[in-house]
Amino acid sequence: MKYFFVYVLFFNMLLYSQPNEKTDSTAYYSSLSNSNIQNNNYKNALLYTQKAILYATKNKNIKDQAHQNLNLGEIYYSLKKYDDAIESFLKSATLLKNFDPTPDHAAVYYHLGSCHMKKENFDSASIYFQRAKSINDILKIPDTAELFNLQKGLIYKSKNKLSSALSVFKTIIAKPNTLNLLNTKAEALYQIGSIEATKNRNNLALNYLNKALQLNSKTQNPEQKSNILLALSSIYEKMLDKNNAYSYLKQHLNLKESITILNNERLGIDDYQKFKATERLKEIAQTNYENKEQEKASKFSKLISILAIALISILSLLSLSLYKNNIIRNQSNLLLKEKNKELEVAKDKAEKASKARSEFLSTVSHELRTPLNAINGITHLLLEENPKKTQIDYLSSLKFSGDYLTKFINEILEINKIESNKFEIEYTSFNLKQLLINIQNSLKELAFINNNNFTLEIDHAIPDYLIGDPTKLSQIILNLINNALKFTKNGDVNMVAKLENLEDENTTLYFEITDTGIGIPEDKLVSVFDSFSQGSIEVNRKYGGTGLGLTIVKKLIKILGGQIKLTSVVGQGSKFSFELAFKISEQTLPVEKTTKIDYDSKLLNKKILLVEDNRINQMITKKMLLNKKIICEVIDNGEDAIDLVRKNKFDLVLMDVHLPGINGTIATELIRTFDLNTPIIALTAISLHENRDMLLSFGMNDVITKPFIPEEFYTTIAEYI
Repeated sequence: MKYFFVYVLFFNMLLYSQPNEKTDSTAYYSSLSNSNIQNNNYKNALLYTQKAILYATKNKNIKDQAHQNLNLGEIYYSLKKYDDAIESFLKSATLLKNFDPTPDHAAVYYHLGSCHMKKENFDSASIYFQRAKSINDILKIPDTAELFNLQKGLIYKSKNKLSSALSVFKTIIAKPNTLNLLNTKAEALYQIGSIEATKNRNNLALNYLNKALQLNSKTQNPEQKSNILLALSSIYEKMLDKNNAYSYLKQHLNLKESITILNNERLGIDDYQKFKATERLKEIAQTNYENKEQEKASKFSKLISILAIALISILSLLSLSLYKNNIIRNQSNLLLKEKNKELEVAKDKAEKASKARSEFLSTVSHELRTPLNAINGITHLLLEENPKKTQIDYLSSLKFSGDYLTKFINEILEINKIESNKFEIEYTSFNLKQLLINIQNSLKELAFINNNNFTLEIDHAIPDYLIGDPTKLSQIILNLINNALKFTKNGDVNMVAKLENLEDENTTLYFEITDTGIGIPEDKLVSVFDSFSQGSIEVNRKYGGTGLGLTIVKKLIKILGGQIKLTSVVGQGSKFSFELAFKISEQTLPVEKTTKIDYDSKLLNKKILLVEDNRINQMITKKMLLNKKIICEVIDNGEDAIDLVRKNKFDLVLMDVHLPGINGTIATELIRTFDLNTPIIALTAISLHENRDMLLSFGMNDVITKPFIPEEFYTTIAEYI
């Protein structure tokens, strides 16, 4: 096609910009070939290209052989010897098949497509152009996309799919007039004009053809200009404008004659036949050489056989020695087995110790929640009862300490849950953009406190709905941004979500959190992810925190199939980044309700049964309910709770999970045998062996975790009444 050489130009620019490992005869003859092509001396160009191929073969440089065969194919194409060109391009493709994609791969397939277009094998041409485009996309070669679109349009036109062709060509001409696109746009305008001429829309056709001629004047493409002039002459002839028809026809014939003379000067028919005959003789000589080499290899093989017999004899003698060594080895193996048994015992002890540690931490953390619930609950109640001004600071400090300890316990439980393999990945549909905006809104106050500029950048190419685990993703991003905001004062914190890869129904997203905070020393970049580590004692004292956040982040990202990366400079800031894979969801989610529940009016005079065995928790929870003018009845065991629900009508039941006798889950299960309507909400300090889904499976409607957060406590109750 006319744009064969445009594409060659792009690839030659890329190829020759790559440094050669060594300067040899291959490069020398290749440069001579290129020089002769520029001087229109294709006879010498063929000769020097063959010599370049010869030296590349001698050097056993496969890539150079492939590249020189590519050059030979381009010369054949210029001489309109398309069968010979195809043969050279296929040789190049075969030589390149074991290498990763390079510009040579793309060029070979593009040229094969061009050859098949000339031979009107449009289906084959389409296949090769598609292969070339795929490699282009991988290598991100610039300014070639519209060349492929042009070929697509030409194939459509050749198959008489004129509407599709017009659509493609019009897309091309809408692009800006950059230097690299002038040829392509001129051809697209010419093709549109030709199509419009077939539809007898002569004025429209003239408009496009004149624009094509105008662009052509900037590109100096004589073959294209000749075609445009002929098309203009034909249209003016149909319009009975003989003067213009004759003028453009005359220009076309003069230009065509010049092109023919130029092509004839490239290589005579006799020269080409002599070249092909010489090439065949060289192939015969190469075959003879390979036969001789094969004969040498055969003789060498016989020598190897003789040496092998000698070697076998030596090995037989060695076998006797090995037999004795085997006896010694067997004795060593027995000793090794005994040591392995000892290692197995040690391994079992280590696993039991690890399990005991996890159970201990879980139990201690779990048991701390009950007194914490009392501390937080009483503090909340005292703050609501208009304390004295002198008492407010003490109560606020107590509330802060309670919240901090609650967060610390939750993080310990989170670490234990991950290390005990109690984690399950959810696969639900969610809106990532909305999730990130919600996180940004939730952290605006912290950003304001530290006077930080907190920004969020979301790639518009990210699909609206994804399938993954939004809870764990939120936990990861919240921890990282919270850390960035905490360790940055009067600076910038930026969160980036970018589309990294999109293929069929799968996508890979890149997340990055950067800050201009205190930074992390180079020797702490690894240990900062260890449990209870914040880089140094001074940092821990100044900024506080548990040192578990980054540990949880790293483990969660690994569970989700990613790997966290960290770069940091002390005094300049830090950058955390990771990639995660998601599936694309076609399911749209309902719009989240943002209206705040007026739980005071909803809870007024409602009747609630509180099932709780701990007297302090009874007192606190009952007081919190009475503060909202709720009628509350308290019971301390599961058996009596079942009887009360059977005999009375309650608006809701608050059920502690751990009860004497029948526990809360069994009590709920028995209540559901005769009452399916009364809402039952679990009250629990969730441990390793409990989880929300398990509790809901017994018939509970929701779960409230101790210690309570008052707002969440009231909101959850109001939701089910």
